[in-house]
Amino acid sequence: MQSYTIGQAARLLGVSPDTARRWADAGRVATRRDDSGRRLIDGRDLAAFSVVLAADATAEDDVPYTSARNAFPGIVTAVKLGDVAAQVEIQAGPHRLVSLLTREAVEELGLEVGMEATARVKSTNVHIDRT
Repeated sequence: MQSYTIGQAARLLGVSPDTARRWADAGRVATRRDDSGRRLIDGRDLAAFSVVLAADATAEDDVPYTSARNAFPGIVTAVKLGDVAAQVEIQAGPHRLVSLLTREAVEELGLEVGMEATARVKSTNVHIDRT
């Protein structure tokens, strides 16, 4: 399972490293220390926290809606595999993006919950790039 440093998690969540550190200190997201003493967040824990954080943010009235040139770096929060098709959800800051693609594409990219990925939006299509 992929793990993220506080700085990486902050970038994925769209906040400063200090904010991510405060959330970890407050117990809002679980961390552990690696052999060198850096705090790490398990990918699945970060994915779950990003969904909660986005739900909290959308409940506020003053949340701005912006697009970063149609590329949304974030974290995979769900992967649903069918026989032929698949559905992948990415939480990119306050944005939840869902892409329908082939099962083969998901397997080739090795997509799983907790993994960093970028959703690219073109018209009505959402493309997923593994990062």
